[in-house]
Amino acid sequence: MRHLALGAGALAALAGCAAQVAPLQQYSAAPSVAADIRDRAGNPKAVARATQVGDGIRLQVTASNMPTGTYGAHVHTTGRCDAPTFDTAGAHWNPTNHRHGKNNPAGMHKGDLPNLVIGADGRGSMEVTLPNASLTGAINRLMDLDGAALVVHASADDYRTDPSGNSGGRIACGVFR
Repeated sequence: MRHLALGAGALAALAGCAAQVAPLQQYSAAPSVAADIRDRAGNPKAVARATQVGDGIRLQVTASNMPTGTYGAHVHTTGRCDAPTFDTAGAHWNPTNHRHGKNNPAGMHKGDLPNLVIGADGRGSMEVTLPNASLTGAINRLMDLDGAALVVHASADDYRTDPSGNSGGRIACGVFR
């Protein structure tokens, strides 16, 4: 009987360990990711945060120390930001295979964002919710094996021209982590 009690004790201990491991696995999918957006010289320009909210992703961008103006901003498919061109970030995130821009009848990409407007003080922000998207889920997943990045372009996005809204070169980039 004593041997059976030890066996039961060992089973109880194992069950306790399993109960402790399961919650850790439950939280392995991050509810949010962030990107430090830097220019070609490596200077910080903005911070982006993507957070899972229901069946969408809320994206918030807060910029500082940027020249006054209006800039196109897009989520790109690859989590790499090699200066000076940031071409390593790949194309716009487009898991639904649409055209570019909210004003394009065949649009829009999941990675299409509102323009980032910077005031005279060098600051600006934007917030948007991307519907039917997920950070790590099965449908329209942002954080796949090669990650994702947020790219700021040199000019305003016209919200229509495919593939990038005629928004010019890539001037800043940050990898979501």
